Amino acid sequence: MELINQHTKKIMEGCKERARAAGLRFEDETLEYIVTNRDLLELTPKVMIPNLYDYWVHDVEVLKEKGRYELYPGNPYETVINTRPAISFYNDNNPDWLNVMIFYHVIAHVDFFQNNLYFRHTWDDDFNGQALSDKRLITKFRSEKGRWVDYIIEFARGMDNLVGYYDVLSRANRGSAATRPKRLDYYFDVFLQAVKNIKIHEYIKEIERYNDCIRTHQDLGEQSFFADAIKKYPEFEAHFKKYLENGAKPKFDLMQFLMEHANFINKDENKWMQSVMQVVRKTSLFLQPQIRTKIMNEGWASYWHENLFLPDDRIKGHEVDFARVNAAVTSLPRVGLNPYALGMRLFYYIEEIADKGKYSLDFQRRSDVDEREKFDNKTGKGQEFIFKVRENFSDSMLINTFVDQDFVTKNKLFVAGKKLNPEKMVWKYYVKSRKAQDYRQMLQNSLYHPPYIAVDPEKNVDNKLYLVHHFEEKPLVKDFIFNTMMGIEYLWGGPVQLETSEVVPTTPAQGQDAFFGYPSPSPTEDQEPEVQWERVLYTMQDRKLLREKLA
Repeated sequence: MELINQHTKKIMEGCKERARAAGLRFEDETLEYIVTNRDLLELTPKVMIPNLYDYWVHDVEVLKEKGRYELYPGNPYETVINTRPAISFYNDNNPDWLNVMIFYHVIAHVDFFQNNLYFRHTWDDDFNGQALSDKRLITKFRSEKGRWVDYIIEFARGMDNLVGYYDVLSRANRGSAATRPKRLDYYFDVFLQAVKNIKIHEYIKEIERYNDCIRTHQDLGEQSFFADAIKKYPEFEAHFKKYLENGAKPKFDLMQFLMEHANFINKDENKWMQSVMQVVRKTSLFLQPQIRTKIMNEGWASYWHENLFLPDDRIKGHEVDFARVNAAVTSLPRVGLNPYALGMRLFYYIEEIADKGKYSLDFQRRSDVDEREKFDNKTGKGQEFIFKVRENFSDSMLINTFVDQDFVTKNKLFVAGKKLNPEKMVWKYYVKSRKAQDYRQMLQNSLYHPPYIAVDPEKNVDNKLYLVHHFEEKPLVKDFIFNTMMGIEYLWGGPVQLETSEVVPTTPAQGQDAFFGYPSPSPTEDQEPEVQWERVLYTMQDRKLLREKLA
């Protein structure tokens, strides 16, 4: 692995000038490395962060990737990581014309990293430098503690998807606490979530109601919002008053709570475990926004590499080569999801709709199909609008807001179903739905959605740690419960209980598969089985797991 040569660096700097002229914003300093396939195999398990701490799973992944490469040889064109300065890696056999296209793609990624608000907590730090310090720390502990370091890493990684990402992001984005409307913060951050435990769709409706009040009543919008809120929740004022008297309780995610309150970890001889857990938690927080913006990030980069590369004079003589490479990256599959293709088409669609002024109230009020089709105010603000989307949205928000019926119809998108052919014992794929709401739901189901599991201090009795899964109609993966709870039990130093929801087992009836316990696919129609849930309690004690149904 080595830095690119001066000839290639000159190409990159030329791409930066053109990108800035188009409106992209990013820091001047970037590092570009040439890598071989062997380098890529060793970097991939570390999420391409060269200085990330070593871990036994990384070695397993390297061996797996080597085997896969022997069967299906092929190198990625580029990889870029969000650090200061931004670091990117390039295949060692890319021609100059391909590097031009790739550099535009990478620059758009860097623009996204450094301007999307979901990355706000990563803007002020050089994560690669922090990772080097963390790696040295863990190496030091390994020389002193041996294999126990890997056990702690294993146990911490078992719950690193439960980190309080939104709490960290909230603190980074809101600025000074003195300028915040505390009543509003308490209503949305504490009262609705912790006191009332409302569902996500109800929470989103409250946010929409607040925004509508601000738009309608402007300076009196918040007053109007709370007038209706108090009618719905008359106990709110009493809760808020008590909150102010007692002070805001610090919010801990599970890993923080263990580091702060676990007697076992806080023994003098075990304090080193806190440092290892903090490394794992910090790494997870750094990677959280990338997981939540995959479609947007790749779509934004694909949009710009296409728009910047096509007018570039360095494309001459390689138009066909570009078309072939670009089609392979951004083509829409008939079945499955390509984030590059979907994200790019969404940005083109949003730009077109904003150019025509179709996000205006005037357009929304029109119901005639022909009028809506011909509507065009020629605002010229399409690109300005997509820059705002790039700054403020995540994948989930993008899909819920902009994947409408017009977008689905225009791109001939559909939800694919599959049926088992009992004669040939093969799956047959078919068009299940062309409705936007079904396609949106399919996309939402494919997104990263970690469970929300919190500590219930009031039920922590007799040195038992009581965890509550705030259920969102997505059950926990049973295969992971035992190992994860065993790790938490070790770190806590006592029994651990987990309250969650699971599907009520059903007795196979006529028309049901007696082995799998769900309705067999019908050749003529799709019937979603009715799902019933029950609350259950898992208890891990002395590395033995018990399950009981709650009343």
